[in-house]
Amino acid sequence: MTHAAAPQAPTFAVVPGAQVHEALHGREQDVVATVEAAYRLHGEGLTVNPDSYFLRFPDRPADRIIALPASVKGGVGVHGIKWISSFPGNVAAGLPRASAVLVLNDAETGYPFACLESSIISAARTAASAALAAARLADARGERPRRVGFFGVGLIARYIHTYLAANGFEFTEAGVHDLSADHAHGFADYLRRSGGEHLAVTVHEKPEDLVRSADLLVFATVAGEPHVTDPAWFAHHPLVLHVSLRDLSPRIVLDSWNVVDDIEHCLKAGTSPHLAEQLVGHREFVAGTLYDVLTGAITPPADRPVVFSPFGLGVLDLAVAKHVYDHVLATGLLHTVPGFFHELKRYG
Repeated sequence: MTHAAAPQAPTFAVVPGAQVHEALHGREQDVVATVEAAYRLHGEGLTVNPDSYFLRFPDRPADRIIALPASVKGGVGVHGIKWISSFPGNVAAGLPRASAVLVLNDAETGYPFACLESSIISAARTAASAALAAARLADARGERPRRVGFFGVGLIARYIHTYLAANGFEFTEAGVHDLSADHAHGFADYLRRSGGEHLAVTVHEKPEDLVRSADLLVFATVAGEPHVTDPAWFAHHPLVLHVSLRDLSPRIVLDSWNVVDDIEHCLKAGTSPHLAEQLVGHREFVAGTLYDVLTGAITPPADRPVVFSPFGLGVLDLAVAKHVYDHVLATGLLHTVPGFFHELKRYG
């Protein structure tokens, strides 16, 4: 008679940002595939994705730190949590708005086995999700957009552009709009450097001009409430990556064909789809989820604006983090902390 080996406490590793960057940079298609696999696991009920928890501060209402716990089965097979802060005032001081760490827990023992720098992971999974949705929705409509517009020009916008380019999007025109003219022109310069000589880049002072000029719109702002309100701007039926979730008025949402990553998560916390639900008292304006698009259960129309509103699921962060961990482990350069777990005997 054989006995299963008793579970052992795992080693504990720290994966710094440089290693995270090395594991992800230039491997955008692999990251998109990882995110797609996680979406499929989520759609098949093989994940646990509780509500995010928001730590807010009465004396600093613009700041917050968010906890995203999750669990993924299948080929990922981990539990964990992302702890990500958003302090918009950092930008004026020359620091990124967001910073984050992520802890991976062993599925068998529950012991944490790695802590990873996660602002890069968070940006990569957000961009991969947006690029995956853009590709599948555009292909289902029969044509990939050639004119792109960026509303908000921070780190997430840059990552989304990178992931769109890496996944087959070829743009001839790019538009930019931001509340900060300096930031808008800085992002325009980045697009000119990275987009090639055939890309015409325009900075738009008016939001309407940006919206009307683009067939693929990327909203990546820090807006807390809708600031784009006129459905007529969308009469050309663009594909909209509504990544920042709170930019569009309920009327624009209701006039569009809407897909989300998770209905229960997305229709809360004052998102534009949540405001639309409160206005009309139902959720019938949501066609379905990205999983439904991936499986062919729903198909986007060509004669309406198509809006993808991703709340951002913790299961995606875990999947990308495990992908990074496995890559670093395979290189033999994983930094472990000897003796991290000290009290391992129940009675001393």
